[in-house]
Amino acid sequence: MSDDNELGDYLRARRGLVDPTDVGLPGGGVRRTPGLRREEVATLAGISADYYLRLEQGRDRNPSGQVLEALARVLCLDAAATAYLHGLVAERSAPRSRQRRATVPPGILQLLGTLNLPAFVEDRAFTVLAANRLATAVSPAIVEGENRLRSMLLDPREYEMHRERERAVAGMVATFRASIGPWIDDPAVRELVGELSLTSETFRRLWARHDVREVVGSASVVDHPEVGEFAFRREKLTIGDADGQLLVIYHPEPGSPSAQKLALLGSLHAPEATAPDPVDGPEDARGASESSGTAAQRPSRED
Repeated sequence: MSDDNELGDYLRARRGLVDPTDVGLPGGGVRRTPGLRREEVATLAGISADYYLRLEQGRDRNPSGQVLEALARVLCLDAAATAYLHGLVAERSAPRSRQRRATVPPGILQLLGTLNLPAFVEDRAFTVLAANRLATAVSPAIVEGENRLRSMLLDPREYEMHRERERAVAGMVATFRASIGPWIDDPAVRELVGELSLTSETFRRLWARHDVREVVGSASVVDHPEVGEFAFRREKLTIGDADGQLLVIYHPEPGSPSAQKLALLGSLHAPEATAPDPVDGPEDARGASESSGTAAQRPSRED
């Protein structure tokens, strides 16, 4: 990632992934680099080669919507990637400071405690802001303050739970890019990207592709160390007026073996039951007040 040329980086990466035959150009021949040449992109998009070069070099950062649509067509971008391209040019409004901690709305916190399904809240960079007990039971990475992308790439426990591991990692990096969108220059995001670029070759390779995938719910299968393999659907719901926060809920098919395994997992991680203190009657209270500092003996209430 260049210091301040996200648009140019994106255009350069995506044109390198386009097969010339996909856009009507003849195949074969010797090419020094894969994908399309700058001149080919410019010609197919109906703009000058010099103008396209300025876009890639960051010397022009405000192409029109019409130009962006033309480039999206030439680069074979889907709807999510096209929206991301437009977002790179749009006015950035992300907070610049890392000092302000995101606050989860109280109503959402209350909801987490009442849901009998794994649920948690994350910010646009996949950092967990709050989680209920079942969510943490499903994955130790789902705990307040942990970043799920970092855990997926650097924590073997999290990575090995996924059946299709490489696909899961690639999808997560692509949705991460879509989620942060124009907030890519936020200091906290830059710090995370820098850390993962230094510590994970897999992240460096996937990040360089500039893949974008829409942040939506999806099906998932994990191999949990306590209950074995179970499947569930992951729903991601936007929390209004909460600066990009998402409420994420895992739910298996009702009555399925996966639902039974989730129930078992919940029972394994249920808080230990504690017997309530017996309620003192009038005589007990009086006896306690007359004691000389020792606890009053209370009768057994096994009946």
